Amino acid sequence: MGEEIRKRRLDLNLRQIDVAKMIGCDEMTVVNWEKGYASPRIHHMPRVVEFLGFNPLQKCDTLAQKIVSHRKALGLTQKEFARQLDVDPSTLARWERGEREPQGQFAESLLSRLRITTQNYRSRTAAVG
Repeated sequence: MGEEIRKRRLDLNLRQIDVAKMIGCDEMTVVNWEKGYASPRIHHMPRVVEFLGFNPLQKCDTLAQKIVSHRKALGLTQKEFARQLDVDPSTLARWERGEREPQGQFAESLLSRLRITTQNYRSRTAAVG
């Protein structure tokens, strides 16, 4: 992700301190991201996504990975996202680990948030099962 931040910064002809101000961190944080020494913390992710113009975590194959990517792009903890979904945090954790998959109204709500059609989801799970 650091390389993507660096590339975008250079494309926009910005200094690291400019990017830091946009994201809400200090200059050395951006330096460390770009050098691969650190990754953005969850509370920085919404502004990183905004700066990049895309979610750098979207390269996901499984529903579990997509749930994690979506939550992190919003800058939410599991507890915060579980509250929004009206599920227990341990249930969300199981979904994110791929141990279980959402069912019923929870599946509908989550798939809508992830912009996955129910038909695509059902055909994917039918192929797996």
